[in-house]
Amino acid sequence: MHHQTIAVLDYGSQYSQLICRRVREANVYAELVPWDQAAARLPAMQPAGVILSGGPNSVYDAGAPTLPDAVIDAGVPVLGICYGLQLLAHTLGGRVAPSSEREYGAAAITVTGGMAGSSPLFADLPATLPVWMSHGDRVEQLPPGFLAIAHSANSPLAAVADEARRLYGIQFHPEVVHTPDGARLLANFVRGICGCEGDWNAGNFITESIERIRSQVGEQGRVVCGLSGGVDSAVAAALIHRAIGDRLACIFVDHGLLRRSEPEQVIETFETHQGMRLIAVDAKEDFLSDLAGVTDPEVKRKRIGARFVRVFEAEAARLASEWGVSTPAFLAQGTLYPDVIESASSSDTKHARTIKTHHNVGGLPEDMTFQLVEPLRMLFKDEVRAVGEALGLPEALVWRHPFPGPGLAIRCLGEVTWERLETLRHADAIFLDELRAAGLYRQTSQVFAVLLPVRSVGVMGDGRTYAETLALRAVTTDDFMTADWARLPYDLLARVSSRIVNEVAGVNRVVYDISSKPPATIEWE
Repeated sequence: MHHQTIAVLDYGSQYSQLICRRVREANVYAELVPWDQAAARLPAMQPAGVILSGGPNSVYDAGAPTLPDAVIDAGVPVLGICYGLQLLAHTLGGRVAPSSEREYGAAAITVTGGMAGSSPLFADLPATLPVWMSHGDRVEQLPPGFLAIAHSANSPLAAVADEARRLYGIQFHPEVVHTPDGARLLANFVRGICGCEGDWNAGNFITESIERIRSQVGEQGRVVCGLSGGVDSAVAAALIHRAIGDRLACIFVDHGLLRRSEPEQVIETFETHQGMRLIAVDAKEDFLSDLAGVTDPEVKRKRIGARFVRVFEAEAARLASEWGVSTPAFLAQGTLYPDVIESASSSDTKHARTIKTHHNVGGLPEDMTFQLVEPLRMLFKDEVRAVGEALGLPEALVWRHPFPGPGLAIRCLGEVTWERLETLRHADAIFLDELRAAGLYRQTSQVFAVLLPVRSVGVMGDGRTYAETLALRAVTTDDFMTADWARLPYDLLARVSSRIVNEVAGVNRVVYDISSKPPATIEWE
């Protein structure tokens, strides 16, 4: 099925895919396209409109990304955001210059003339809007045919338009939650200006994903799926199972880096309730051997990613004789777009900056023999949950907090040993038990403990202790690209701290992480 599509040209913003997500919230399909692939891809896509993302460059930088001719030649509406606005203005004959007062953070824009309906971009929106700015340059002179349609205290051209050619530009970021009406503005663009009817939803995604999986795998292909027990790999497995049935085998690897009782829970859930074939592999010794003496988080992630693949390869070889085929050629993963954009390791994200290498993206070995099947690669967590619900997966599984593939290895800072893992497991279980007892599990997005390689002096039973410090982390977020620290009740934190210090040997101090993302990431490593 062909959907009306919005092409989002990626100019290197960490939040380019958020634009796609907001467009899809309006039930319009959006696809991210690297700006330098636009000339080749736009004619085949036949988009109903084009959005130009933000980015870290200045239009005057040597080698700065440019506006491909194919964008204007397509004859469809265009919306430039931040760098996209500046690029549109610069290319069409305007002037861009560094701003005397840079804007980073909250601002307010006013629709020119105070009329919120003067441009279809602001239809049914208030005349004054809170927005999120992040720019050093600004448009100083408009190209011919453009008029200002909104301004801020520091940006007289905060939004501009050439209504005749349906070309628009905004200096602020509508895709982030800090612009409360941003989703409505983008809906105005894609539904009102581009004329999209809104024919894309989770049900369509499921149908089309099944078709793509069948096309990729073929009629005889066999797939092994790395199943962690989290919602991402569970939804990926469910989609693939619908597509190819018993030609899928799920492999659950107990790498010794899981939470307390997790291996038993995963095996029971998928064998008993999901009806999928599950092969459980005990590889604790191999993973811990690979991690011995390692303290660098990037090395941890890459070694874990490589060992996962080696385990999958070994199990696939054993399955081959049973299936009567050569070694299965396909490995399925529950990779999501936040993994991809932070790793910045593929052609689709090469203009972004690497934040950290995810074990299932940049951590995969170069000599891997599998072809990857990643049906969720361009989705965010909340979209995956919507797909999971549409697939009929259990609520407890769909709403389970994320757990990273590298597991406790990246929550056990410093060297990973079995003793330190057991300490972390115990403390983490206490934190989650108390959170659930307080009825706050669904009100938070991700909650965990981190064991720090920091010792401090304490006193217990009138005696001196010199033990490790444990950090508690709890965040709230919609998309995991940005997150805020959860304001947990003080009495809950006090109970957790008291229990950990009293019940967990080797810990005498508990701290609470109050860092947002950005500047921090959700995980510590």
